[in-house]
Amino acid sequence: MAPEESAEAAALLRSFERRFLAARALSSFPWQSLEEKLRDSSGSELLLDILQKTVKHPLCMKHPPSVKYAWSFLSELIRKHEAIHTEPLDKLYEALAEILTAKEPTRCHRSYLLPSGDSVTLSESTAIISHGTTGLVTWNAALYLAEWAMENPAGFAHRTVLELGSGAGLTGLAICKMCRPRAYVFSDCHSHVLEQLQGNVLLNGLSLEPNVTALAQHPGHDTADTESPRVMVARVDWDIVTVPQLAAFQPDIVIATDVLYCPETVLSLVGVLQKLSACQKDQRAPDAYVAFTIRNPETCQLFTVELGRAGIPWEEVPRHDQKLFPYEEHSEMAILKLML
Repeated sequence: MAPEESAEAAALLRSFERRFLAARALSSFPWQSLEEKLRDSSGSELLLDILQKTVKHPLCMKHPPSVKYAWSFLSELIRKHEAIHTEPLDKLYEALAEILTAKEPTRCHRSYLLPSGDSVTLSESTAIISHGTTGLVTWNAALYLAEWAMENPAGFAHRTVLELGSGAGLTGLAICKMCRPRAYVFSDCHSHVLEQLQGNVLLNGLSLEPNVTALAQHPGHDTADTESPRVMVARVDWDIVTVPQLAAFQPDIVIATDVLYCPETVLSLVGVLQKLSACQKDQRAPDAYVAFTIRNPETCQLFTVELGRAGIPWEEVPRHDQKLFPYEEHSEMAILKLML
């Protein structure tokens, strides 16, 4: 295989690997590019490589996606093969047979590969709205803010981060693994989300502090040699949390992703940001970053209007260059920096 063809095949493999591990919609996979490669090659090596990078991937074997998802993916892979090659590929059918006999697990997983070679694996709900909350799945803006943080790790290094509305935990886990914060506080107000957050933190090899007092006791945690930050999962109801309760976290940075989904949450978010502006640490309020997908421009406009009414200046963060995660290409996303 020529070097150019080899590079194209490697890029195709990476695309299938990243999308499958993250359990992205099958329509987002580069099927057309695969068909073109299959027509140009009489061998089945590429399909077998894709099998090893997806269904047989070590991460997938340890933390599998839903059986239905794996079955749908393999069925489509077999269809692409059969449309071009008449000879059946036994390993594909063997893998499909294994899936057909498997039971659907009570939990399914998504995994996201990091530039360091590490990964973030999440146990998630398969439903967009489950147990009355949208916080049990990873939304696109969480991936987008995680990418931006990994391009700007110095802004998080040796600092305490408070995340509002952490959801499944992707952004925070990526920051903990790649940006070397001193401490990280995941927060939400829904009991099912908090339970899942605790599980995902432990699933990714981090330990949990029992309370904010333990979080604040950090001998040696300001040194460059520290590998893992102190982490806690906290219940924070934006409407009833007090300034002293927020100040106890001692946040240097506050982040939130995809929390602008209705006018009520916008008002609650601005309210908690006002409270955070009163949390002085070393005579200054924390920096704040809010990332969101622009689904409803009116809701986003309401957010900036309410920020103005609350006296909170803001500016849009320039778009970052590197796309590390497989989210929807056509999604319009933004990150605002707030000066609390």
